[in-house]
Amino acid sequence: MNAIFSLPKVSGKIIEGADLSAITWFRVGGPADFLFLPADEKDLSDFLAQLPPDVSLMPMGVGSNLLVRDGGIRGVVLRLGGPFASIEIDGLRVRAGAGALDASVAKRAARTGIAGLEFLRGVPGTIGGALRMNAGAYGSETKDRLVEAVAYDRKGKRYVFSVEDLGYAYRHCSLPEEFIFTEALFEGEAGEPADIEARMMEIMRKREESQPIREKTGGSTFKNPDPEQSGGRGSWQLIDAVGGRGFQIGDAQFSEQHCNFMINKGNASAADLETLGETMRAKVKAELGIDLHWEIKRVGEIL
Repeated sequence: MNAIFSLPKVSGKIIEGADLSAITWFRVGGPADFLFLPADEKDLSDFLAQLPPDVSLMPMGVGSNLLVRDGGIRGVVLRLGGPFASIEIDGLRVRAGAGALDASVAKRAARTGIAGLEFLRGVPGTIGGALRMNAGAYGSETKDRLVEAVAYDRKGKRYVFSVEDLGYAYRHCSLPEEFIFTEALFEGEAGEPADIEARMMEIMRKREESQPIREKTGGSTFKNPDPEQSGGRGSWQLIDAVGGRGFQIGDAQFSEQHCNFMINKGNASAADLETLGETMRAKVKAELGIDLHWEIKRVGEIL
């Protein structure tokens, strides 16, 4: 694919050679061949139905847990923006578009007296990303409150999956990557808005104290390993044990504040950040005999 007119006609917007470094939290990475911003679900469905099956398609939220390599992404990057960011309340249920920010969903639920979604206040990114990786924080995960999710396949067909259909595990969803989430239905429980707000404020206080949220970062770099293998230690403790706190390659650094967070101190490349992570994986394996697995999703081509 090397010309925009060869893609399906859309009601939304297609941007050729889109600069992905401008919309990822690390602020690194090469361009996408095409960035598609659908106008609505019908626009998305029609596009998928007409897109040649051999053209790569990658959904992307706000880039909070994503490392785009310096060579960029071939094919089409799909971003669900404002038309997919609605939040609707029905009793104790919250229906949210995949483009809605996790924090926005938590705050809307709190204002209407729906408890149980407070953890989303501490999860960066969008509902689509939370659905894809079973995102969680502070003792709760997406699967704990999810009732069902809407997704489209590469042929543009719409599906509604129950939470049981999705095969959730720790930071894992078994639904094939070709499916694109567009909507989620959550169910909470009755609570006092003031109490819910107070719990969310506590979550944000802890997050600000423990995480470099004002830096160019991507959240947790590695998943926590199996407690039986790690002796109950989380990834940050393993990194700390091998001298990883503050460890730096160029402008890529493991945070002094939370050493399972990589930060771009200014001019790091995606290659610098990925090399930093792989170097730390090798150190932990060599010194402690424990394998760390990436939580940050690495995509695109290496220059």
